[in-house]
Amino acid sequence: MPGSSNGRSDKRIRCVRQPRIIEDGARYHVTARANRKEMILDTSSMKELFLSVVKRAKMKYEFRLENFCIMGNHFHFIIQPSRGECLSAIMRWILSVFAMAFNKIKGFTGHVWGCRFFSRIIVNLRELVQVFEYIDDNPVKASQVKDRREWRWGGLWHHRTGCREIVETPEIWLRPHIFEHEQLLVVVSAFIQRKADEAGTL
Repeated sequence: MPGSSNGRSDKRIRCVRQPRIIEDGARYHVTARANRKEMILDTSSMKELFLSVVKRAKMKYEFRLENFCIMGNHFHFIIQPSRGECLSAIMRWILSVFAMAFNKIKGFTGHVWGCRFFSRIIVNLRELVQVFEYIDDNPVKASQVKDRREWRWGGLWHHRTGCREIVETPEIWLRPHIFEHEQLLVVVSAFIQRKADEAGTL
């Protein structure tokens, strides 16, 4: 009937390709979801496989990954390709290499990811901090953990434990706004130094 729709046509509408906004040197909030929202990343082994693909991508392309979160059927990145690098090329490589590995392990064929990945340029500090918070809170909102610092497959945990294979050290101007991302040893050292300074003034 005219004006009616169904799930299939709605999906086609949602998947219509809109021009991707690209700006050299920009930071992006990127996310991609599994085909049919299947829980392809639900197990620890699949999350680790995905991370291993990201590590390989960092050897092939030049980009900063400032924060991330891997959930059961999707992931989030804050990513900044180096000047001259192509965001689409980076993401196509990550998604396709993981898809091939996933299908080989599972004995599957066909699509692993749904519609093409979403990307949006982060235009200012306020928005950057908001995206950091949104990404960090994903596991809590999904009832995976009570404390977002406990989620091992996110930039927050990697930053705090000093793991730099995936995420870069936050830039100095950003650190006061994302204090939870400070490495634990740095936080503890600063606390000890502050206490020592206070004791010296008594």
